[in-house]
Amino acid sequence: MQPVTIAPVRPIRVVQPPDLTIGDLADRLRFANEDDTCKGMFFNGVLSAAEKLLGPIARAQVAGVLPEKKYVDFFNYPIATFLPAAFAAAKWLHPQVGDFDAGMRKLGEQAIDDFLGTAVGRTLVTVSAGEPRRLMRAAPIAYKTAVSYGTRDTVFTSETTCVFKMRRDFMPHPYHEGVFTAVLRALGCHDVEVKGRCLGLMDADYDVSWR
Repeated sequence: MQPVTIAPVRPIRVVQPPDLTIGDLADRLRFANEDDTCKGMFFNGVLSAAEKLLGPIARAQVAGVLPEKKYVDFFNYPIATFLPAAFAAAKWLHPQVGDFDAGMRKLGEQAIDDFLGTAVGRTLVTVSAGEPRRLMRAAPIAYKTAVSYGTRDTVFTSETTCVFKMRRDFMPHPYHEGVFTAVLRALGCHDVEVKGRCLGLMDADYDVSWR
């Protein structure tokens, strides 16, 4: 009789349940499906932001909300698993930066810092040739490389102002305020102002200006 080989049992990763009382997290999760994904760099970014701003214990707390131990920057992962971690990190950042919205802005800034460190991010900066208008014109395409959901469009209102329109985007508008502020400052722009105007739970227009 041949001996029976038993495959080793893969340990189950215990994940902390998301705190659905934070902001409108529960509402956003209801709209997320399995085709709505974002790149692993955003997961790594939220972990990095938690550690840089709050320390290794905070990083471990955020990691406890995530189902995977490691995230590959340019692999796709469900946005539904990113949202609870981002909302939790913004909540924990609250005492350090002022409020929940400020925490989300910090996470957006960190996301851009990480993105600009990648080959795609460096290419975006190169293609823009240091010109904010070129970068903002290319921003909808850049978003398509990073997330699978939503639509985006840039409407220029002057040489140094534009409205960036986002539809069906899962992140709160302060997150993207941080994204645009960080990327324009990375180009060397001054007097950068980004103001998001909510048009619905997942829709917003962003008034962007620089010099």
